Amino acid sequence: MSKQIAADSRVLFHFTIKLEDGSVADSTQLHGKPARLQMGDGSLTPSFEACLLGLEEGTKSSFELGPDDAFGPVNPNNIHHMERSRFAADLELEEGAILSFTQPNGAEMPGIIRAVAGDSVTVDFNHPLAGHHVTFEVEILAVEQDGA
Repeated sequence: MSKQIAADSRVLFHFTIKLEDGSVADSTQLHGKPARLQMGDGSLTPSFEACLLGLEEGTKSSFELGPDDAFGPVNPNNIHHMERSRFAADLELEEGAILSFTQPNGAEMPGIIRAVAGDSVTVDFNHPLAGHHVTFEVEILAVEQDGA
């Protein structure tokens, strides 16, 4: 009897996330280390989890998700213009660079430098894959149910 992914399953799987142009944004197979997931623990969005529900151990599948179901749309409120003086003087700011910013509560948050113009630096705090349609490819290696 094959094991199916249920709402309380623990899952060992490989995944690849591809962008609209077919480029790979992330993949566990590149590192040869599968991901572990406890369904419902919040580590995946509900839409990603919904794609996994019902899949059987040993199967491969592919799903296409729009921005609303994947990493969300680009939120213009998450794009900030900062003065260059807020950055270390010796820090070379390049478009596309990802920097870590400390939030008021002490948590770290990544931001992507989108533009540097004179004394103005544009920083995007959206998820790097926000606004993208993605293809989510999975290979289910093992499924365990609670109590099994």
